[in-house]
Amino acid sequence: MSNVDLSIGGREFKVSCSPGEEGHIAALGRMIDAKVSGMGMAGQSEGRMLLFASLLLADEVHEKQSRGEGTSSASPATAESPELAEKLESIATALERCALALEG
Repeated sequence: MSNVDLSIGGREFKVSCSPGEEGHIAALGRMIDAKVSGMGMAGQSEGRMLLFASLLLADEVHEKQSRGEGTSSASPATAESPELAEKLESIATALERCALALEG
C-alpha cells in the first residue's frame, strides 16, 4: 500500500492507494480541491465541504454522460474517458457516504 497526501480546502488528508496509483489519486485530489475552492466553503466542516465537492463532480459527470460528450483536450479536469467517469462517480459516492457519516 502507498499513501498520498492531499490538500483539499486547506485541509490535509492522507489516502492509501495501490502502488502506481499515486499520481492518479493526487490528480483526483486536485480536481476536488478546485471544486472546493470554487465554492467558497471556508469555515465549513470537512464532511460538508467534501459532500458538496463530490456532488458537483458527480453532477458534471452525469451531465456529460447524458449529453453523450466525448473527451476534450481543453483541460485535464474536464477531459474524461468512460473509465474515468466511472471512477469519479465511485469516488463521489464514497465521499458522499463519508460526509454523511461525519455529519451524523
